[in-house]
Amino acid sequence: MLVGIIGWIVVGLVIGFVASKMVDLRGDDPRLGIGVAAGGAIVTGALYSMFSGNGVSAWNPWCSAIAALGAVLGAAVWHGVRSRYVSRERQTTRSSY
Repeated sequence: MLVGIIGWIVVGLVIGFVASKMVDLRGDDPRLGIGVAAGGAIVTGALYSMFSGNGVSAWNPWCSAIAALGAVLGAAVWHGVRSRYVSRERQTTRSSY
């Protein structure tokens, strides 16, 4: 059981890392997106195990695929929501007050 959950976390971390490299973060911390992707993988993997009736096993390819889909969805939603609140303007420093 624990190995399956660790597998979901690893899938989420890898997909979150790839998503953070593909998306312009505009100065945002990439660790937040990676964490959200890992959380999405855990949630969707757990939901798949619960609704399919399969227990959490060491290696279930369908469950890992669903966890990867959840990680992609979580990363996409995070970066979509976060991009609305991060300024697109260039940051300038003041020369004087």
